[in-house]
Amino acid sequence: MRRASRLARARLRFLATIRRPMFRAGVSDCAPMAFGIAAWGLVVGAAMAKSGMGIPLAILMSVLVSAGTAQVAALPLIAAGAPMAVVWAAVACVSLRFLVFSWQYRPYFAHLPRHRRVLLSHFMQDTTSAMLLRRFPEPRGARGQVDYFRGAAAINCGVWQTAVMAGIFAGQAIPARWGVGFAGTMALLALACGQLRSRTSWAAALVAACAAVATHALPLRLHVVVAVAAALAVAAVARVCGRHAPEAAAS
Repeated sequence: MRRASRLARARLRFLATIRRPMFRAGVSDCAPMAFGIAAWGLVVGAAMAKSGMGIPLAILMSVLVSAGTAQVAALPLIAAGAPMAVVWAAVACVSLRFLVFSWQYRPYFAHLPRHRRVLLSHFMQDTTSAMLLRRFPEPRGARGQVDYFRGAAAINCGVWQTAVMAGIFAGQAIPARWGVGFAGTMALLALACGQLRSRTSWAAALVAACAAVATHALPLRLHVVVAVAAALAVAAVARVCGRHAPEAAAS
């Protein structure tokens, strides 16, 4: 009886959430990115299927490791029988960008209990981060921001997991000449370009791109970490210069 009551309350909360305007706005804004997300998910799923790890383990990895770059970085190491410490180190390196995302998310979700913030962090992705920051440039800690994030995450994670599962089960049948990975990359690139709204963001993006290309030969995809660090350095310098400019003008 109690279980049925809890399920009924959970169902009511779910229905109330998906009916909120900002939840629907998150779904609507993220829907155009579904093709790019699905293309990249197919690539990751196919890579997992061709790695020889087996379908059950591939499904478990997809559910627990909700990051395509981390999965792609770990697969060749797992297939080669690398020590688990090396696999963990590689995944940690390519996932350092999530530290940046969590720092950006903190003002938006600081008012929530810790267990809810931990739960929301599992759905933190490149697409949802860009969507939230574009919709709400200034954090207000309002319910609408959380509802918007949930709506965007519902599309992002739903499409991602569906595409990865399809790639896992049909991985051998997806020919490399389709180029679906390139389509996913271009879709994410278009989303990133939409966030370049100031000279600082353009400078950070340009420096990050140059840093990534210059260090592309680094192992374990460390060029991603270098690019993120370079972009953060440019943003930090710009912020410091922006603070000192009014003081210099006043003097």
